[in-house]
Amino acid sequence: MYQDTQLFIGGEWRPSLSGRVIEVVNPATGEVIGKVAHAGIEDLDQALAAAERGFETWRAVSAFDRYTIMRRAAEILRSRAEDVARLMTLEQGKPFAESKGETLGAADTIDWFAEEARRAYGRVVPARREGVYQLVVKEPVGPCAAFTPWNFPLNQVVRKLSGALAAGCSIIVKAPEETPASPAELIRAFEEAGVPAGVIGLVYGDPAEISSYLIPHPVIRKISFTGSTPVGKKLAALAGEHMKRATMELGGHAPAIVFEDADVARASSLLAMSKFRNAGQVCVSPTRFLVQEGVYEEFVDRFTAAAAGVKVGDGLAEGTTMGPLANDRRVAAMEALVADATEKGAQLRTGGRRIGNKGYFFEPTVLTDVPMNARAMNEEPFGPFAMIAPFKDIEAALTEANRLPYGLASYAFTGSAATATRLGSGIESGMVTINHLGLALPEIPFGGIKDSGYGSEGGTEAMEAYLNTKLVTQAGF
Repeated sequence: MYQDTQLFIGGEWRPSLSGRVIEVVNPATGEVIGKVAHAGIEDLDQALAAAERGFETWRAVSAFDRYTIMRRAAEILRSRAEDVARLMTLEQGKPFAESKGETLGAADTIDWFAEEARRAYGRVVPARREGVYQLVVKEPVGPCAAFTPWNFPLNQVVRKLSGALAAGCSIIVKAPEETPASPAELIRAFEEAGVPAGVIGLVYGDPAEISSYLIPHPVIRKISFTGSTPVGKKLAALAGEHMKRATMELGGHAPAIVFEDADVARASSLLAMSKFRNAGQVCVSPTRFLVQEGVYEEFVDRFTAAAAGVKVGDGLAEGTTMGPLANDRRVAAMEALVADATEKGAQLRTGGRRIGNKGYFFEPTVLTDVPMNARAMNEEPFGPFAMIAPFKDIEAALTEANRLPYGLASYAFTGSAATATRLGSGIESGMVTINHLGLALPEIPFGGIKDSGYGSEGGTEAMEAYLNTKLVTQAGF
């Protein structure tokens, strides 16, 4: 079922010119299941030349025809959802149901951006004197480069890819080496749908080498990066040095605030589901659970029971609700965070240990009484790691929610309209979802503030990042 993955350059699937490869490991077993081609500088040069040619071709395609091709790609991807999901679970580890949901969601994202391709309107600005026309025109920014992580192999690529194509740009995708096969199948769907050669490139290799070569290159006019804050800051600085437009979707440390007037049973159930989705390896995963004193013990009991009830196992096994972590580095990171927190006085309510010695499984973990100087209270855990703390009133909750430099996502549950309004305006975050899990739909903005980045990968704002605004003002002779 799992085959080696090649580069896609100039409309052709091929190995790297050097013949170098990288091994791909199944995180559920720790065993090598395939290889992916390792691009070198000579491969990148060919990809850049192809993207430059592809842009000139694609920008001349009408918005309606781009829409038609993209809709066809979405249907191709839907028809292969089972096969693509299986590949994703093999290389990434998440349960098959989550992989299939991500694949179908990717198709929905393509559809939405395809529709937006037909609505990249300009406008006519009324002139101050007769005989003058003032036109505001939207034009594609040019060839783009996208850098994506392993936690959502399709979702992270499809937003960047669809936004670029809808706007009329070409794009080179540097997809994750850990999870190469599923994004390759996404791009294969676009190829078979009729996207011209050179419009899409796909490369894998050394992330630092590829980013340091593509970002400064004069062919590339925009970059989009999803990943950690430290790496994002370096890439943003490099882009700024060369005056390249950039979208940065970086790390988070999302607060989840539960008030005494909330439906505690519903809140604990939804938040546990969100926390342990993809083993907590989600940039918008709730991590700091702030619960008002009157319902604190009830919430802790309910949430801990939900965590203990998560069925951890191979993502392809029947009944699995949480798969392994992506690699052994994530296991070591979880062990270090638990050890640090407990040594400083935190109470371990459940979990906290590696499961078995085959694969990268870790128990869903819940801690209380975690001191502020614990690493996990200040660093993004990025794993199945939840910390629960009580608060007295809304001001205390907001103070803790806004304490860190992160500002990606936040969650809240309350039965009070006044409290909800105060939270909506008071939480320093790019996204706030209250009384439900309402993030990451294609039609709404997706992005953060502060150290969590800037720009959006959803909603109409995502399209704007791939379009230049040009004024054309003309007077009669």
